[in-house]
Amino acid sequence: MTFRPALVALLLASGALLAPSLHAAEPYFPPRGDWARCEPQCRMDAAAVAEAVREVQKNENPLPRDQAVAWAQTFGSREPHFGGILGPMAVRGPMTGVVIHRGKVQAAFGEPERVDMSHSITKSFLSAVVGLAVQDGRIASVDEPVVRSMPREVQEAHFATPKNAAITWTHLLQQTSDWEGTLWGRPDWADRPTGATPDDWPKVPRVPAGTVHEYNDVRVNLLALAALQVLRRPLPEVLRERLMEPMQASPNWRWHGYSNSWVELDGQRLQSVSGGGHWGGGLFLSAWDMARFGYLQLNQGRWAGRQLLDAAWLRAAVTPSGPNPSVGYANFYLNADRKALPSAPASAVIHRGNGQNVIYVDRENELVVVLRWVKDDAAIDAFIGRLLAARR
Repeated sequence: MTFRPALVALLLASGALLAPSLHAAEPYFPPRGDWARCEPQCRMDAAAVAEAVREVQKNENPLPRDQAVAWAQTFGSREPHFGGILGPMAVRGPMTGVVIHRGKVQAAFGEPERVDMSHSITKSFLSAVVGLAVQDGRIASVDEPVVRSMPREVQEAHFATPKNAAITWTHLLQQTSDWEGTLWGRPDWADRPTGATPDDWPKVPRVPAGTVHEYNDVRVNLLALAALQVLRRPLPEVLRERLMEPMQASPNWRWHGYSNSWVELDGQRLQSVSGGGHWGGGLFLSAWDMARFGYLQLNQGRWAGRQLLDAAWLRAAVTPSGPNPSVGYANFYLNADRKALPSAPASAVIHRGNGQNVIYVDRENELVVVLRWVKDDAAIDAFIGRLLAARR
């Protein structure tokens, strides 16, 4: 059979000559409680990876493993007048890590099955749950004011002023809302004080929403409360049903709120969970389950033939915010300027939590890395650099 050039071009454009590629095998997805080890095609030097693990293990976070004690020595030392911890805390395990390359386990060390606090990595899971609310049409647009989706009592309590009423879902997701108020007994400025004395902290100049990025746990707790109002179900239930169960995560993770973060919703008393562990609470989960979340992102929201999280939402989550191009949605950190992780590509995305807890997602190199309880960015960057150098 002879093809004319014009016909060949037409068939190529239509995909008729590319049929085999349309039926490429689905990536490997790990079953519950198991994750296959790397085979030779993983193309990493095992000895180099082992050396990278040995080096990073020299850099465990020196703070006490008891997270309540660590909090007292850090945040608590500058917040004594706020009344202390509000939610559960725990004693953490040793430095831990998981390295996934081309879908398979290249390395695992420490106690990756241990359920520990994830601190502000909780924010990334919260952002994903808000994404599910958008997929379901419960939020018409992230660019509409949050107040439009809130019941009257929440409007009056948290969005009554003209400034707060103008705050959009995007502002809360990107932590650029500059929302003013108090939630669960904590003022908006409580966890990021500036100035020499506590009297100076509330005096930070206010700005219009979308103007300044300010990392803040009070406002992300407002995002969690707003998501609860639109979903009308406890956020842990939504996360479990829509993401954790389809990803075959362990049954051992928990998402906590505070002792005083209870609301009445449709005749039921429900807890509004926290977006991090600043005053306790947040997500408690294992490094393996953190790796599954990173692997979901690596596969653009798809898991074992199902689109769990809209790929368009994930693209929006890694779109730089105007005021701070190094962040997208909370807690998606971008590496475009390569300042935090100079050894990693500019396209890498990092989820961060206090401690340090890190989920590193690198689609360019087909790599997902979880690190827990590492001393600093320098140690994280050195580890990533060694892993990338180990690729063959």
